[in-house]
Amino acid sequence: MRFVRGQDGFNHHYLNAKLRYYRAFRERWPDLAAWFAEPLVERVGRRAGEPFHRPSFPSSHRARPYLTYLGLRGYATFDYRWMFAVDQLRVHDQAALAGIDLGTTALVDEALELGYSGPAARQAMSWSVARIVLRNSLTDVNEITGEHVAEMLEAIRLFPEDPEFTAFYPSAQQFYEGPAKGWITHLHQLEVVLFHRGQVATQPRKLMPSWKEPLKLPPRMLAVAERWLAARKLTDAPSTVDKLELAVRVFGQWLGEHHPGITTFTDVTRQHCLDWIGHLAEVPAKSTGKPLGVMSRIQRISGLSQFFRDTALWQYDDVPGHTLIGAGDAPKYTEKVPRFIPEQDLDRLMPAINAIACPFQRAALLVARWSGARRTEIQRLPLDCLDRYPDGTARLRLSGRKTYKERVVPLHEDAAEALQKVIDLRRNAPERPFTDERTGEEIRYLFMSHGKLLSTYYLFETPIQAACKAVGLVRPGGRGGTGRGTVSAHRFRHTVGTQLAERGAKLHTIMKVLGHTSVNMALVYAQISDQEVLRDYKAVLGPGATIAGPAAEELRSGTLPDTSIDWLKTNFFKTELELGRCLRLPAEGPCECDLYLTCAKFVTTPEYAPRLRARREVEEALAHDAAERGWDREVERHRCTSERIERLLADLSQPINAAAEEDGSSA
Repeated sequence: MRFVRGQDGFNHHYLNAKLRYYRAFRERWPDLAAWFAEPLVERVGRRAGEPFHRPSFPSSHRARPYLTYLGLRGYATFDYRWMFAVDQLRVHDQAALAGIDLGTTALVDEALELGYSGPAARQAMSWSVARIVLRNSLTDVNEITGEHVAEMLEAIRLFPEDPEFTAFYPSAQQFYEGPAKGWITHLHQLEVVLFHRGQVATQPRKLMPSWKEPLKLPPRMLAVAERWLAARKLTDAPSTVDKLELAVRVFGQWLGEHHPGITTFTDVTRQHCLDWIGHLAEVPAKSTGKPLGVMSRIQRISGLSQFFRDTALWQYDDVPGHTLIGAGDAPKYTEKVPRFIPEQDLDRLMPAINAIACPFQRAALLVARWSGARRTEIQRLPLDCLDRYPDGTARLRLSGRKTYKERVVPLHEDAAEALQKVIDLRRNAPERPFTDERTGEEIRYLFMSHGKLLSTYYLFETPIQAACKAVGLVRPGGRGGTGRGTVSAHRFRHTVGTQLAERGAKLHTIMKVLGHTSVNMALVYAQISDQEVLRDYKAVLGPGATIAGPAAEELRSGTLPDTSIDWLKTNFFKTELELGRCLRLPAEGPCECDLYLTCAKFVTTPEYAPRLRARREVEEALAHDAAERGWDREVERHRCTSERIERLLADLSQPINAAAEEDGSSA
């Protein structure tokens, strides 16, 4: 009562009302523990939609200032479900009246330094600090830890499971999409500030509550699945573990619907798995109304196969002990050619990218264009990622997020200049370094704002869509039917690989630049070089092509039937030999002739002239060596091969030796 009477600046009617509410509450609940034992609806006092002045339980509703006072003085702590259900808690107003400085102003100031706006920072810090203080009986923000934030986040996630939840919110979805989304944003901002002041140890991540139900399986199956997933979390990325969990989840749901008598994985057979695979291919998904796509089915089948393989290898109980399905049971996925950006589209797009106002977005897209790096590699570039080769060429250091291998690549000067501007902006940034979860190294990241990494959506998807629409590179679709850009940021990576292949880069160079670990991945770009394909194709099958060899006359005269020509076009790459191409058709059976220079199906073009001359020099050297040894038959054989090559070069209008070619080119 002395506390209320001592409040200056309020009229006596307001203060008397507060005292009446205090007395009414004490008369109703002389023992505060009895109030805590009441149902949540009665403790909150007002149901959703009720008028403010006519609550169902006025004693509780009107006593909130008194309850807040108890919490600030350390006489009581309050549960989160009560604080989530009430409309407002004016904790900071009560703290000011009591002469208590919680330290929220310092948090707001630090949030402003990190780039947050004033209103957003004040709302986030006030809302979060007030509830953490009442829950834990704290008196200063310096006492808040990551555990306090984690406890509140978990309380938000679990609140829809409360039996009295529906008295305040119509549905869990409405709660998650509305209040919970704002509250988690507030908590995330608080956690970011606490991290950079050193009160939170781990890098903050904004994770919205999942609507996904907990994994539901019979007890013995659930124990095995959870043990396996826990083991996979030690080595796999979180996204990979989510896919593995989804595979076990959907298989368990299918078993529960079609084979409810199965209560352990030991009873699962290969036929059960095959029936499930057929189910995936036929039954429409709830979200789309269509059966799952090929890649989604492959992921689920692969995840379940991994489960049986691991549990057998690790000798788990209650499992089959061997692999029931494998890669051969999954559908085949068509390997698509990487979609590079045509030159004419690049010429239209690059001026729009250069005109992007945000230096972060502009630098990210230019680095993607000229380095071929993956988006996550660019997103996590360190502040010291850029330096120079001895000749002055810019050099970019990439972390290799996907391959676990760092690499260094040359960088175009346009991208280097844009990147340097961002480096200069961020050089004196106030953030604390982040610890890389893979290497344990402390890193000051380049693309950061508001104390956290900028998202790939902001850095890439948003600006590339705007640039495409600005220059008219759109296709139907998009939000509101306004169209969607035809170019994605990842297509820059395909473009770099294709351009390297077309301009004669070595396979090793393509692998180093793109960060490939497999030669087959880099070979894809060598196979899709359109200009090279077109040149080789026209050299053999195009009209007016310069060709030589026994099969040349058939091609010129058109005596090959259309079906044969169609087959040759389809299998063009498969026909290449050392010195030309073999046009033998499938109906003729396999070729058993090593002397293909005289084969009726052999044809060659001027592009093979250097190889032909080199082969002729080898044959001449072998003939000379055989003559010195007195092997006349070998001399004759090598001389015949040399003469056949000379005739081919003559038919192609090519010089016989390299010296003659150099003289002709210099002339």
